[in-house]
Amino acid sequence: VNNELASDDELVVSRVTIDAATGLCPRTQAKLRLISLKKEQRQEFLDKLMKLAESQYLLHNKKSNVGNMEGNKHLKQSDDVDAAKELRVFADFLSNREGKPFTAIIDGANVAYFGQNFEQGRFNYYQIKFLIDALESKGEHPLVILPQKYTREYFFSNTGPRSRRQYLNNSEMEIIRNLNLSGKLYLAPAGCLDDYYWMLASLSDQTKARNNMDINVSIDNEEGRWPGTRPMLLSNDQMRDHKLELIEPRLFRRWTSSHIVNYNFTAFVNDECVDREIGFSAPDFYSKEIQGNFVKGGGAAWHFPVSDWDDNERFCIRLPNEN
Repeated sequence: VNNELASDDELVVSRVTIDAATGLCPRTQAKLRLISLKKEQRQEFLDKLMKLAESQYLLHNKKSNVGNMEGNKHLKQSDDVDAAKELRVFADFLSNREGKPFTAIIDGANVAYFGQNFEQGRFNYYQIKFLIDALESKGEHPLVILPQKYTREYFFSNTGPRSRRQYLNNSEMEIIRNLNLSGKLYLAPAGCLDDYYWMLASLSDQTKARNNMDINVSIDNEEGRWPGTRPMLLSNDQMRDHKLELIEPRLFRRWTSSHIVNYNFTAFVNDECVDREIGFSAPDFYSKEIQGNFVKGGGAAWHFPVSDWDDNERFCIRLPNEN
């Protein structure tokens, strides 16, 4: 690794370590960019989500109707578009709502189930509230996405060694009511996959609420907020279950690197937590893909990620500046 500053007339062919906080190359002083989705790419992503929603809903209906329909012959063709219709309703809601734009989208089911795979584990609303409180203390405006079934009086939860019926207590119902009243909760309808809702929310322009305002947060912001693209998406979901081959891999990588924030905390036991610290893994400050960037004095430097090197190491090439 060579991290010494190169002179303007020096040929640079080096293994370098990029500053993780600034994206600056120590050899060339080139600043690597966070390459996010362009407007037309976001639209392509949203269009693919609609197609995924249609196929998912059709599959759901086929499974639900096995044994109830003769070979599923009577399954209505219109059923496969209902999920896309509901997703468009959500997209319109985000575009037309007024007030503060959402800066943090929470995968509610992922947070509520986090660490709850033990005998007393449950779909834990206190964990959702814990995450919301942490985000709001950092100046974020969160929206929780939840499947509708988890707001019923009882439901089957996937915690512990087997699925079991869970009843919500008064305190948990109060959390749901407060989220509703404050406009921080959106429910994915029955039969619709909530994953598509939080994916869509991270890409929405939030036209009215945003009002042409840039809601991204700069590194040198005076409020002490986490820098990066907004809205951020809070989830530890690895998204292995989706048919993501329908979404071009490079666009998918750009979306994840720009928006997704992982979290970590000690799992609650009912409403109690022995350690109320929470850790966040922020989105990337620069894209983990080949890119060329201008350098001071003229010319450009190219940086190439190498699969078996450290995350912030790059193979750097810069031709000498003849000027």
